[in-house]
Amino acid sequence: MARPTRPILSRARICAAALAIVDRDGLAELSMRKLARELGVQVSSLYEHVRTKDDVLHEVANTIMEGVDVSGFETGDWRHGVASWARSYRAALAAHPHIVPFLAYGPARREASLRRADAVHGGLVGAGWPPRYATMIGASTKYLVVGSAMTSFSRGFDDDVQVYVERYAQLADAHRLADHADTIDRDSFELALEMFLDGLGRLHERVVSHQAPEPTPRPND
Repeated sequence: MARPTRPILSRARICAAALAIVDRDGLAELSMRKLARELGVQVSSLYEHVRTKDDVLHEVANTIMEGVDVSGFETGDWRHGVASWARSYRAALAAHPHIVPFLAYGPARREASLRRADAVHGGLVGAGWPPRYATMIGASTKYLVVGSAMTSFSRGFDDDVQVYVERYAQLADAHRLADHADTIDRDSFELALEMFLDGLGRLHERVVSHQAPEPTPRPND
């Protein structure tokens, strides 16, 4: 049987190629023309599978979010649910930092994102959080995760000791930060997450104690 004269396209293959471009060259460098070249096809062939560049990016974002684990909420322990979700969420985004600005806008209509948002909200409400607080906890966790995945505190410092030694006495070792960036960034995220959860724990006690009790059934009810 003769081989096809042009590469066989699929949404999955287009998504993988687009993510490779974003990871390698940055979000701004993705274009339909560049994507077609990466795949070895004509631009017109792409439009048989996807409508626009945003359509491609939503497909990529959906694939990334499929890797975020929210199963911790199934235990009924909201603290474990938030912690395991936040760590998995950060790992998924940190693996592809260039696409984080696109993901940061919100779930839009992406199936994977909406399913996870539904699981998080349901898990928090099921653990006694009022819906308004569940929404704010979801948003606050996103802020913590996105900020951590998008930037590196440690890599923002120059590795030349002379920048600091004469003018910034308290930053005498700042030139060493980049060498330990992964560890510092991870531990800093864990510290922030722990403090966040501790604060939520105290808030949860107050919220639950102030919720109106269920009315006592009357004999004839």
